[in-house]
Amino acid sequence: MRIRHFAFLLLCITICASSFNAAAQKKKDIQFYQIKVYHCKSNAQMDLIDQFLKNDYLPALHQSGLNSIGVYKPIDNDTSADKRIFIFIPLHSFDQIISLDETTLGKMQLTAYRDAVYNDPPYQRMETIVLKAFKNRKHFMQPSLTGIKQERVYELRSYEGATEKLYRKKVEMFNEGGEIGIFSRLNFNAVFYAEVLAGSHMPNLMYMTSFNSIKDREEHWKAFKDDPEWKRLSGLPEYQHTVSKSDIILMHPTEYSDL
Repeated sequence: MRIRHFAFLLLCITICASSFNAAAQKKKDIQFYQIKVYHCKSNAQMDLIDQFLKNDYLPALHQSGLNSIGVYKPIDNDTSADKRIFIFIPLHSFDQIISLDETTLGKMQLTAYRDAVYNDPPYQRMETIVLKAFKNRKHFMQPSLTGIKQERVYELRSYEGATEKLYRKKVEMFNEGGEIGIFSRLNFNAVFYAEVLAGSHMPNLMYMTSFNSIKDREEHWKAFKDDPEWKRLSGLPEYQHTVSKSDIILMHPTEYSDL
């Protein structure tokens, strides 16, 4: 009896361990992302952030095993009062989000950014957005672009939903509905598709596509709008009114951006 009881316990432990490992592996398969946004008011602040990112922050991320970092500036930065720099960081696990800044801080050199004084800060505000990749695109994608780097266009879109239920329907539209497939078929060179887990515009999703130039972008979006499958999908009653607000940011990569 004792032997049978022990065997039964061993079997239960084995099943539980297998289930836990399977769940952990499934969770590991989906990537998490962090987007940092620096808000600046002057070119002097922008220059300082550039120096910090190029010489300190990206090298520190690379030393931590993160080697596909995107750094972008909105095309309208020069004429905007709120000048921004976006940093896209694909992570290996959710736990990395917690330790990322602490880990990289120890690898950075003392700079004008780090030692800035209270009345001459390097930025006005810093924003952080935490995202989880869509289940139908579990990892970020390296874009296959052939155009001159400084002319390439990265388009970051944020779609907000009026309610959580409507937001979930838009996420479904990308995954089960097949919107991601349309983007892939039309070669939009998407970098990522993701749900926002923490940010200032929730509930919302974000995704980024990329193009060789502004002209290339316009041609791709025309093809998308004229696509029969998109017309069918966007006309389905279950996907109406799923987006209450959309933000579209067109950006160029910095010369030191990995992506």
